[in-house]
Amino acid sequence: MYAIFEDSGTQILVRQGDEIEIDLRPLVEGQKTITFDKVLALGGTDGQPAKIGVPYLASAKVEAELIEKFLGEKLVIGKYSRRKGYRRTLGHRQGLLLVRVTGISA
Repeated sequence: MYAIFEDSGTQILVRQGDEIEIDLRPLVEGQKTITFDKVLALGGTDGQPAKIGVPYLASAKVEAELIEKFLGEKLVIGKYSRRKGYRRTLGHRQGLLLVRVTGISA
């Protein structure tokens, strides 16, 4: 079974047991699970047709367990204007969460 859900403006296709990286969000102290309620589609069980939401499926959820909080790879942003002596360099590392999908329910 697979599910397509929306998180932080991104649509993500997952199956049970997949490990995915999602944007960092505020978590309660000691929180170990995350529930995604904005499920767009479910499918892939015994040849049944996929269920498509308009825009979301009402009772569908994707459960995931938190594995790790980390920073993504460094991005270097440079600004440059020719013949002006203007150069600026800026770096950024996005905060991410690594989660494992534990359950998909319809």
